Amino acid sequence: MPKELLISGIGLALFIVCPRMAGMVYIIAKHSHVSLIYTALFGSIVAIPLVIAMVLVFAKFGLWGALAFCILTDFGAAFVMKEISIRAGIETFVIAMFVIIGVKVAPFITNVFMK
Repeated sequence: MPKELLISGIGLALFIVCPRMAGMVYIIAKHSHVSLIYTALFGSIVAIPLVIAMVLVFAKFGLWGALAFCILTDFGAAFVMKEISIRAGIETFVIAMFVIIGVKVAPFITNVFMK
């Protein structure tokens, strides 16, 4: 394995790990009564082709295309979770909305601090 692939792979892995993912795994595991570990493992496996698709969408359509793809997957997660628990679906939807709002608000806040 080339050194560059190892370093870039580790960099991506460290970037993907975030509090949002931990929160979502917790919500999903809590409402589905499935182990946190099994939820994280199986979800990670299912996510691999979705991450590849998101990267390909980004390469073809840029940031807004990737953001649209991610919004669709977030809403898809909320829709799927409502099958387990309507509360879990709503919580997932709220988290998705905060991400969308964050993308819109972040440039504004950055401009305030960077003046």
